[in-house]
Amino acid sequence: MEPVTAITTALALGAAAGLKETAEQIFKDGYAALKSLIKRKFPQASPSLDYLEQAPASTARRAVVEEDLAKGGAAEDAEVLQQAKALLELIEQRAPATATVIGVDLQEIKGGALRISDILSSGTGVKVKGAAIEGEIDIKGVRAGPPGNNGPNR
Repeated sequence: MEPVTAITTALALGAAAGLKETAEQIFKDGYAALKSLIKRKFPQASPSLDYLEQAPASTARRAVVEEDLAKGGAAEDAEVLQQAKALLELIEQRAPATATVIGVDLQEIKGGALRISDILSSGTGVKVKGAAIEGEIDIKGVRAGPPGNNGPNR
């Protein structure tokens, strides 16, 4: 997964997991810490982060955040990347079903080099489990979720 995509995915999943009333405090704290760090280091991304938080399943909103972060150089920021990776790992370990909110379900991935793009689905757009991959994982253009939300009818 490209660095900026990983950061954006962590933000979307963190928003989806951390903003639920029943969310564990650890998700809320992890998401809040990443969001705060990004707003401090990349203030130009602040409006798009707030916009993403309102609808974390929206591919359009994730694309705007990704663009803002890429322009700001977030892909080279080790602190942001580390925080995003920690949040992604936490969600994968404690709430793996949250990934389906944004149309991607990756479990037990070893290695890297998976490229998936332009998926249109009314449910989970991408599900990978138990894969041994060498190289990077690159997932782009996934439109998934219930019809009328982010799925095919939108």
